[in-house]
Amino acid sequence: MRNKKPWSGRFLEPTNRLAERFNASISFDKRLYRWDILGSKAHAMALWKAGILTEREYKRITRALSIIEREIEKGRFTFTPDMEDIHMAIERRLIEKIGPLGGKLHTGRSRNDQIALDMRLYLKDEIRDILSLLHELKRAIVKVAKENMDCIMPGYTHMQRAQPVLLSHHMLAYYEMLKRDRARFEACLRRVDSMPLGSGALAGSPYNLDRYLVAEILGFSTVTENSLDGVSDRDFIVEFISCASILMMHLSRLCEELIIWSSQEFSFIELSDAFSTGSSIMPQKKNPDIPELVRGKTARVYGNLITLLTLMKALPLAYNKDMQEDKPPLFDTVDTVKDVLRVLTPMLMDMRINREAMADAVKKGFLTATDVADYLVRKGMPFRDAHRKVGAIVAHCIRKNITLEDLTLRDWRRFSTLFEEDILRAVSPEHSISTKTIYGGTALRRVKERIKRVEKEMKI
Repeated sequence: MRNKKPWSGRFLEPTNRLAERFNASISFDKRLYRWDILGSKAHAMALWKAGILTEREYKRITRALSIIEREIEKGRFTFTPDMEDIHMAIERRLIEKIGPLGGKLHTGRSRNDQIALDMRLYLKDEIRDILSLLHELKRAIVKVAKENMDCIMPGYTHMQRAQPVLLSHHMLAYYEMLKRDRARFEACLRRVDSMPLGSGALAGSPYNLDRYLVAEILGFSTVTENSLDGVSDRDFIVEFISCASILMMHLSRLCEELIIWSSQEFSFIELSDAFSTGSSIMPQKKNPDIPELVRGKTARVYGNLITLLTLMKALPLAYNKDMQEDKPPLFDTVDTVKDVLRVLTPMLMDMRINREAMADAVKKGFLTATDVADYLVRKGMPFRDAHRKVGAIVAHCIRKNITLEDLTLRDWRRFSTLFEEDILRAVSPEHSISTKTIYGGTALRRVKERIKRVEKEMKI
């Protein structure tokens, strides 16, 4: 005979097997077992303090919950669709172990506030893990920047060579992105850190349960203020996946550059063999599959965000069964982000920088043309006139197939008598970079200062 559901009293016939399987979430929410048991132990404490459980009953329940947790961890617990969800699975096993006393544990709570609690406990831990992994990736970026302080490369706009920059300055741009990501996750964590247990199904619990005690036991800084909101709020999940989507956008941008830079057309970097793959048909190929997959997985996380927003957009208060579908996109986002952060950090640490290729690229494309215009401005020429003048000089160089550095002083003076001998130095990439001493600029002095501040921020 099939197990009766905890809610079967009102029903006259058993659940259809297809409906039972369709309704069940145990296949994916079983991963919440640790947090569900943690919340149940805290709830048992509240029931004891409220006089609903005796001390002996409380201890029997919590001991049995610990045994169930070990059973799950050791793979000795069989999950089946008729259990419906992780809450019912654990409750059923608890009753099997200690009899009717196990049924007292659900006093004063609903699966609605129970799952809201589990999800918040789970996400608090996962955000902390992500923050730790994010810290390690930032360290890797700073390491690359610090080890390549004097490496000059082309800076780009519109994917066209624009002005010389230091590679270290370029890498630190990603540090700034990840720093903002960290701040977003930390702010999200503060909003996750609110304890919903005690909200009941929607109206609150009729028992005198000390919600602040439960919050303290579980490490929450506060409790939710409204029982309807407590069981129906999934903003914290939407916000988390939004933060994850922005992070993945930044990582995808970085990976796009690594893909481009590792191509033979650029050859700015070489990814280690350990983080590359080959072709099944072309023996010479070395493919940047890891950064390509990061780009691809970014779309996956975006899809999870749209799934959650669409799921929640028309739900009336309070809990609706639709919300069971919030877990697969959340779990997938957590797993994806953590996998990406774990693989990118060692990949960056193993990456080889081709300084010669970068230096060669800087020599082409008239990257110091703006410096020539600024030179004329300092001599008193209006910038727009200087811009046109330098445009004509660049056009002349293109016709002659020469660079700005190939021009002699005599050549320069044909275009303007404002040019003096110091123009010959002003067009070098090194001089161009040395002039960008404005706060936040690419001058070596400024980059060194920033790295010192970054190391202090990160306690490196």
